[in-house]
Amino acid sequence: MEAVSLTALADEQIAEARTSSAGRSVHTIYGGRDKRMRQMVVALLAGRTLGEHDNPGEATLQVLTGRVRLDAGDDSWPAGAGDLLVVPQMRHDLAAIEDSVVLLSSVTTAGE
Repeated sequence: MEAVSLTALADEQIAEARTSSAGRSVHTIYGGRDKRMRQMVVALLAGRTLGEHDNPGEATLQVLTGRVRLDAGDDSWPAGAGDLLVVPQMRHDLAAIEDSVVLLSSVTTAGE
């Protein structure tokens, strides 16, 4: 088993996001196409969004650094470092209020 420093990974991913034209960076810690569970560290620079997308299954979002806003329909949930959000089962978007890094954990639905 290998331990992963989320703090070090967050620092690395925000540095990568700062050099990316998209203003974001993603690193998969666990899982992938062959697994139902996936965990990814996502870095977004202030003012950037992931873009509206579907939720492929159950998911949570833990803010490691910064402040973000999760939007779904007419609802919006702000969150800061240490906060955990349950991603709604509908189209949603994630916006960075300030340079931020989140841990996205998801489990795809059966049969996918």
